[in-house]
Amino acid sequence: MLSKYLPVFVILAILSEILGTVGGFGSSVYFVPIANFFLDFQSVLGITALFHLSSNVTKIAFFKKGLDKNLILTLGIPAIVFVSVGAYFSKFLDPKLLTYFLGFFLIGLSLLFLIFKQLRVNSNTKSAIIGGSLSGLSAGILGTGGAIRGITMAAFKMNKDKFIATSAVIDLGVDLSRTIVYFLNGYIHQHDLYLIPILIVVGIFGTWIGKKILNRISQDQFRKFVLFLILGIGIVSVVINV
Repeated sequence: MLSKYLPVFVILAILSEILGTVGGFGSSVYFVPIANFFLDFQSVLGITALFHLSSNVTKIAFFKKGLDKNLILTLGIPAIVFVSVGAYFSKFLDPKLLTYFLGFFLIGLSLLFLIFKQLRVNSNTKSAIIGGSLSGLSAGILGTGGAIRGITMAAFKMNKDKFIATSAVIDLGVDLSRTIVYFLNGYIHQHDLYLIPILIVVGIFGTWIGKKILNRISQDQFRKFVLFLILGIGIVSVVINV
């Protein structure tokens, strides 16, 4: 099925990378439900992890104006630990059930922040550890934890370049960990590996465009659009599998 619709898949992947860069949540929140239309859920988890490795290296190169080293430790280490836990247990869960859970998760998360516009996370070590743990667990089980991490990191009020670079470093560690576990789980299939060079180019191109857009608009302006888009993807993910 994917080979027939490959051009559509590539265009949607570029769009997810652009939106992930500008929105600060990372591309997986868009890429996972999009890829799930073309591949089985376990294959999506494996491909997403490999895609993100190159995507995050690109982000670090493009947004290298400083890193929050304290946040990398307090949020990043729990995320890396719990993504391995989530990735391991994902093999015991029904892929269709995970698809539903992903859809409802995206719907609930987007509605929460659209309705409660002033909702914020406290900027302290405890919040960073909890946010890192939850984002890692979500990334391991569902393939995406960037929304939780992005919401947690937003409390620390960094500039956009520092925010994206710090998030990318944490995500790189998360992706390295879950790639190993997904490989051991058998989620990375030889017949899907032709997508990797394509997605590397997508990651570079999408991040470059996202950076250009980010230079022209504020994070707050785009935040509402991003949340509505996440809501839409969540609804489609649930409806398409009914």
